[in-house]
Amino acid sequence: MELHQEIKTLAAQLGAILTDKCLWITTAESCTGGGVSYALTDTPGSSAYIDRAFVTYSNQAKQDLLNVSAATLTQYGAVSEQTVREMALGAIAVTNADIAITVSGIAGPGGATPDKPVGLVWFGLHINDKQLAFKQVFTGDRAQVRLQAIVFSLKTIIEQIK
Repeated sequence: MELHQEIKTLAAQLGAILTDKCLWITTAESCTGGGVSYALTDTPGSSAYIDRAFVTYSNQAKQDLLNVSAATLTQYGAVSEQTVREMALGAIAVTNADIAITVSGIAGPGGATPDKPVGLVWFGLHINDKQLAFKQVFTGDRAQVRLQAIVFSLKTIIEQIK
């Protein structure tokens, strides 16, 4: 299945689950630039489960909108388990959502370091009062990394919500 179609299918599936369970979701995205929230809101009826979302591309935005601490960003960097966990907690704290998915990664082509290669993406998930974090390294160009991160986000929420 082509990635764009897979995203539409997964978003519709997740939307149906959220509607059925009367759950609200929020997103806080960096490298995906709002792609997860776009996928969710592309589904008709999405106002029943998504009220707001965040694109926090810069460190300052992560601090201002999601209360990610400057110390975390300095010590671990924006692309880290610690940061996506704080992003998820912040997103839950400033919304009425039951679920928060957060994404921060290096889509490329630049920005990589020896410890953080292009394609590295961290995901934070706050669900059922649980904090989870996932690390993936995707291959391909910038667009492919971003699309794979959106697919992973949607699949992970569906898996964890069931």
